[in-house]
Amino acid sequence: MKKVTAIIKPFKLDDVREALSAAGITGMTAIEVKGFGRQKGHTELYRGAEYVVDFLPKVMVELVLADDQVEDCINAITTAARTGKIGDGKIFVSEVLRVVRIRTGEEDEAAI
Repeated sequence: MKKVTAIIKPFKLDDVREALSAAGITGMTAIEVKGFGRQKGHTELYRGAEYVVDFLPKVMVELVLADDQVEDCINAITTAARTGKIGDGKIFVSEVLRVVRIRTGEEDEAAI
């Protein structure tokens, strides 16, 4: 099993959800986060004072999948989230050692 974590632009969340659903992948968690990388930040004006916004709003999407679904997931996210501009995001894939469904006690792939 693998955990796929994607950091994307907020306005791309619906596109990513639809692309994952079309790929047969259901069940994900989306969290509003802030961060910066190469995109840096930008300057804003508030009541006549200029200030720098270092952290930009992003959405972190997390999914736990069977190993054979990972490539389809990555392809769906990259296709749906890509704008071609800086700040499109990143995808991280990591191992998941164990999953337990609290309600039934099912474990591992049966619990996904």
